[in-house]
Amino acid sequence: MSELDQKDEIIVTSVILNCSKEKAFNYFEKNDQLSNWLTNEAEVEMKIGGKYELFWTPDDPDLTNNSTYGCKVLAVDKPNFFNIEWKGNAEQKRFMNSIRPLTNVTVIFTTINLNITKVTLIHTGWRKGDDWESARAYFSHAWSGALRKLETLVNGK
Repeated sequence: MSELDQKDEIIVTSVILNCSKEKAFNYFEKNDQLSNWLTNEAEVEMKIGGKYELFWTPDDPDLTNNSTYGCKVLAVDKPNFFNIEWKGNAEQKRFMNSIRPLTNVTVIFTTINLNITKVTLIHTGWRKGDDWESARAYFSHAWSGALRKLETLVNGK
């Protein structure tokens, strides 16, 4: 099988939130909302070319450790979806953070009814090899856990 025939191991995870699509979108756009469930510090400019920088260790003098420092918003249609670049953590940055294109995260917001929204997160761009497979497994687990945390925050479960 040629490399072109190999499928990207895509991460897909979703959650149902008891809120409007607009409110659900805010949890991914607003810096103070992001720091309630996903990261310790956020610098997000939700516009094409804007920053999508999240910092899990904001006091680290090396901003490239455990962050999405330098990542950009690639597409946005508020409150329906957005698409961003994504980087690896300190252990993954040597192979994930300098390759182009970076991995890619798309978040889609689907109205179930007025106050119920399905949020679907799709993370693509995984390469082949043991390091990449380990990183993909890490993010598959991390995204599931993060969305469960968001669900608890919003739904109170």
